[in-house]
Order: sequence, then C-alpha cells, then structure tokens
Amino acid sequence: MWTADEIARLCYEHYGSRLPKQGKPEPNREWTLLAAVVKIQPTADQACDRSDGPVQVTKEVVSMGTGTKCIGQSKMRKSGDILNDSHAEVIARRSFQRYLLHQLHLAAALKEDSIFLPGSQRGLWKLRPDLLFVFFSSHTPCGDASIIPMLEFEDQPCCPVSRDWACNPSVETNDNLEAPEDKRKCEDPESPVTKKMRLEPRTPDGTAHCQSFGSQEKGPNPPNINNSHLTAEELASVTGMTPSGARVVDVYRTGAKCVPGGAGDSRKPGTAYHRVGLLRVKPGRGDRTCSMSCSDKLARWNVLGCQGALLMHFLEEPIYLSAVVIGKCPCSQEAMQRALIGRCQNVSALPEGFGVQEVKIQQSDLLFEQSRCAVQTKKADSPGRLVPCGAAISWSAVPEQPLDVTANGFPQGTTKKGVGRPQARSRISKVELFRSFQKLLSSISEDKWPDSLRARKLATYQDYKEAASTYQQAWSALRKQAFGSWIRNPPDYHQFT
Repeated sequence: MWTADEIARLCYEHYGSRLPKQGKPEPNREWTLLAAVVKIQPTADQACDRSDGPVQVTKEVVSMGTGTKCIGQSKMRKSGDILNDSHAEVIARRSFQRYLLHQLHLAAALKEDSIFLPGSQRGLWKLRPDLLFVFFSSHTPCGDASIIPMLEFEDQPCCPVSRDWACNPSVETNDNLEAPEDKRKCEDPESPVTKKMRLEPRTPDGTAHCQSFGSQEKGPNPPNINNSHLTAEELASVTGMTPSGARVVDVYRTGAKCVPGGAGDSRKPGTAYHRVGLLRVKPGRGDRTCSMSCSDKLARWNVLGCQGALLMHFLEEPIYLSAVVIGKCPCSQEAMQRALIGRCQNVSALPEGFGVQEVKIQQSDLLFEQSRCAVQTKKADSPGRLVPCGAAISWSAVPEQPLDVTANGFPQGTTKKGVGRPQARSRISKVELFRSFQKLLSSISEDKWPDSLRARKLATYQDYKEAASTYQQAWSALRKQAFGSWIRNPPDYHQFT
C-alpha cells in the first residue's frame, strides 16, 4: 500500500518544491524540523477492482509544518492571535485543521470532491471510508518518546556518567533539540551523536535496525533498539543490559521538563536521569512555557482526534491518524509505543466514536536534509555555531493563501506596533481558525446546523469549545484517567470572539 520511505520522500519533495525560501534555515548555519499529514486514498481503478493484489493508492500531502520554537508564558495573549507552540508537529496539525475546515466548506456546498460524506444525524459529516491519514515527522517527538536507550555501540560525544548539566538542572533550553553546546549535547536526539546512528533496511515486519553511520567500524552488529522490548518500568531503572545482550550505557535526553507539581526526573547521572511516562512541558529560555511536549500532544490526538473541539461540532466521529512515520534519527519503537499509546491504553468510558487508537508506528531510512544532524554533517569543520531556525512555515492544501510564515508566534516581519491588527495574525492562530469556523457556520442555514450548536446562544471561542459536549466528555475522561497534570490555559485566554 505504502512504505515509510515513500511517505518521507513525498514530504521531503513537497518541502523542497512547495515551501518558500522565506522561513527555511540559512544554509550551514541553521536547522529545522519538519512534519506533515499525508492523505492516502485508493486509486479510482482500485476502488472498483476487487482483486487480491496489492492495493494501489494515491498519496497527497495535505498539511505541512516546520519549526522548533514556542513562546514563554509571559508572551501569551488573551486575544488568541499568537501561536504559543511552533514546533513542527503542532504547526502541521493546525495546518491540517485548516484543511479540514476547507473540506467541510466543500461538503456544506455539496461539492463532490470533499473528503466528507453526510452523516446519519442532522448537520454532521463523516470521513469517506476509503481515506486515511498518515502523520510524518522528520524527528522523534520531544518529551517521553525521546527517552530511549543509548547502547554501548553508539559513540558518545561525552562521558555517559559525569556531566556538567547533571549538576546544573536549572539550565533552560528552547526545545528538546537546542541546547548550550558544551553542556547538553547528550540530551539531544539530533545532537552530533546522531552522526553515528543509521537505520538498516527494514525487515518484513516493518522494524528497523539501528547502528553507527558515518565511518563504519569493525565489531559486532549493534542490537535492534526497536526490538529491545524494554518496558517503561525497566527503562526507568535500567541496570545495564537489553534482552539482546547489549549494554545500555545511557538514555537519550529530552529537553522537555516534567510538569511542575507532579513527579519529576531523578536527574541522576546515566540511565536513571529520566523517569518515563510522565507529562512534560516544552522548555523556554528563562520564561517557562505552558506548551505540552509533542509526545503528549500526539498521545492526546490519538484519543481525541486531530480535529479539535470546534470541528467536532460538524463531525460524526473524530479524525484519527492511521500511522505515524518518523524520519531517520535515533528512535525506539518501544518508546514511541509507550509515549503515544501505552500511557492511555487503559482509558475507558469514552463517548461513542472515541477510543484509544492502535496507531501504526514506522520509521524511514531517509534523512531530512535540513535536520540538525544533516546540517552538522555538511558543516563539518566550518566555523560558527549551529542554531535552530527561528521561523516556522505552515502550508495547507487550501486554494486561498496556503502558506503562512511566522516568527515568535506572529507573521514574519510583524512589528511591535503592528501587533493586534488583523494582518498580524497567523492563519492558523486560534482566532483565525475560529473566524474560519464562524464563516463555515454562517454559510449553512440554521435549520441544518448540528444540535450541539442549536442548544444555546454561543458567543466566545470558549463557549463554542465547551458546547462540543462529546469531545469535552472524552477530554475529561482522558484527563481523569491518564493525564491529570495536563497544563490547561485559563479560560480568560479563550474569551475572544
């Protein structure tokens, strides 16, 4: 049907051909992260063909995002016109919501090329049954999924036991990949240690073997990290060996911080530094953020869907991802499974249509050319420090103004004087997505509105979110049973109209 390499290649080609130079990293000085949502659909011929052969599909990128930054709590705005979180995964998901809004516009106008069909209840739509969506990320999501075993076969840039930063836990970083050069190299899945990692060709079951890349040294073949089968508890107290016999000398670090007030990392040197399975927030430089890690957000989407509360008003069922594909980088199948699925697998009593999804997790052998690892390799001995690109790019498969380039949460080039004006809003900011939602609503006659929008007078963004009752019930169940310490923005940040 499709392979991880096909998904990665499609996304890299789309990045190169459809995204502008503006917002991309400066060559040999900056790097960035990439994420996308790919629509998979059987070909027209295949839809009519009942043969038992391989299913032929079309693959289309419908949203894409780049970015490495998020803003601190002090820069958040109650007007909903700033992007709090500009990590690539979040930009890609918000861009996907913009795509879904456009598709609902088409459905409401009875256009045949929409991805939606009429549902069984008034005003509700459902996804065409032959469609599915694959999420691609060029890197392992920050947070819990990034805490993976580091084996003795992997060259390390510094001693695995004694580290300056182990004694200086107050150091803050802007995300899990950007760190002070001499102190946090080992925490970073995209650090120079990744020059020694590569994925071997996939086995038929879809797993991948990890070993050194760059100069190939003689010695025993490294074990398969993806098949090490370390449970969360075992990884939290690794004593030194994987079931395959390889010695675990450390774990890759994540820059994402444990949620304040809850359980925390031990910060002991070596393998016991992190506790796994915990909710985490993205770090900031001095000013703490309220943005949950990408591992946590992906886990939430895997239960509640990617559409969010607003769009749930128009949908019979949530829009789930069928698979998550990770690009070439240090990655553990077990850690991804734990972070995205395992932490929520016992959540029950969800409203009809909602459930913990068994999303497929695969990895590509193709490296993103503007990842930190790739740029570091090209840069080699060139002078100057490598830094993350400060801009974020959003692209959606919509006919009008598909591109959006932002920096510090606002359209690139926005001045302090311009903040607050309509032209100083990203097209995927809360207030602009809400405006698109209201535009959709106004295009539909009231007698065709879904019941959830007819019950009472709604005015603010918060009103509309709270009125999506099944979504809120599911979110409440998820918080009570798995994500109780999730940081939520105060209601006054959602009172805009």
